[in-house]
Amino acid sequence: MAAYNKFNGFVEAIAEKKHDLGADTIKVALCNAANAPVATNSVLADLTTVSTANLSPLTPTLISSSQTGGTYSLVLQDLTMTASAAVGPFRYVVLYNDTATDDDLIGWYDYGAEITLNAGETFTLDFGATVLTLA
Repeated sequence: MAAYNKFNGFVEAIAEKKHDLGADTIKVALCNAANAPVATNSVLADLTTVSTANLSPLTPTLISSSQTGGTYSLVLQDLTMTASAAVGPFRYVVLYNDTATDDDLIGWYDYGAEITLNAGETFTLDFGATVLTLA
C-alpha cells in the first residue's frame, strides 16, 4: 500500500473552515512522474493532472468522519476505479475537496512507478484503516 502524504495547505484549510470532511465531496486526481505533487501545492489548479475522463468512479465513499478522545479520523471505503479506455501513465493519486471553491488539496499517494490502465482494467486505491487522523 502506498503511503499517504499531506499537502501543507490542508492544515491551514482545516483551520479556516474550508473542509467539512464528513459532508464535502472528496475526489481523486492523477499525476504522472514528470508532474509530481509537492507538499506546498494547495489547490487542484497547482497540479498538472492526467485525464480521468476514461476512469470511474472518482469519488470514494465515506465510511466515517468522527473523533474519539480528541483524535479525529477520516475513514473512506477503498476505491476501485475502472478504465473504459487507456488512462495514464500516472504515479500519484491525489485526494482533493471538490466542494471547496478552489478544489483544495488534501493529500496524495506515491505508487513508486508509473501505471497505465487499458480498457477494462481496474486500479484499487487502498486507504487502509484510516485516510488520516488529526490529534
